Amino acid sequence: MFERLVRYYRRNYGLDREFYAAIDDMFGFIPHNIELYKLALIHKSASVELEDGSHVNNERLEFLGDAVIESITSDYLFIEFPDRDEGFMTQLRSKIVSRQSLNRIASELGLDKHVISHAAGNTAQKHIYGDALEAMMGAIYLDMGYDFANRLLINEIYGKYLSIDDVLRSETDFKSRLIEWCQKSHYAIEFRTTSDHSQGLSHSGFVSTVYIDGIAVGHGSGDSKKAAEQNAAYSVSQSQTMSIDDENSARILDKLDRIVS
Repeated sequence: MFERLVRYYRRNYGLDREFYAAIDDMFGFIPHNIELYKLALIHKSASVELEDGSHVNNERLEFLGDAVIESITSDYLFIEFPDRDEGFMTQLRSKIVSRQSLNRIASELGLDKHVISHAAGNTAQKHIYGDALEAMMGAIYLDMGYDFANRLLINEIYGKYLSIDDVLRSETDFKSRLIEWCQKSHYAIEFRTTSDHSQGLSHSGFVSTVYIDGIAVGHGSGDSKKAAEQNAAYSVSQSQTMSIDDENSARILDKLDRIVS
């Protein structure tokens, strides 16, 4: 009874009622410390400058939320797939927590309507909603605790907005997809793969780098040349790990977003 009264009051009265209502509508609960959630919505492009010259935005919460999501997801996959090896769980986790996946989930939650951003529409800013979801999970962890965040992410977010079966059925031949895309887009693509003896001659493997128009856009390793090249191609889909250091690479990466949705 008391919780219902608190929810009703915070949703309908006070200066922060819109924030409380937004969190309740998206995640199904009323926060304790609403300031954390306000902060989680401020993208770095809309940073608030304080008197001491420092800037306030959601990057620190994003850092924390990224670790929280990865930890919960790892625990979830460990329980759900007791007979699968580390490689399987690592790849599946990568797909679930990728910027593309989190960005889609954030949009379906409606988080995109509340993010405060002055960002332009370039590649680096296309995943701000997924970043905001990470920041939100950081806020939830600090405000409500790990167990609450765990239940919320698994039951309310993944349960409603993520199909593990669809992820498992998704295309895994990233090398073929990347080559096909390059051919259609008239880009030159090259995989440079070499033997890797960093762990000694008794445990040799392969490392591969994929180049598009002469720009290194992905790296991977594996026990075979094929596996290394697949992992290098797969790394291209993880655009948050790439360095966008000039206009040409930004142009390529902007187009690459189309094949990893």
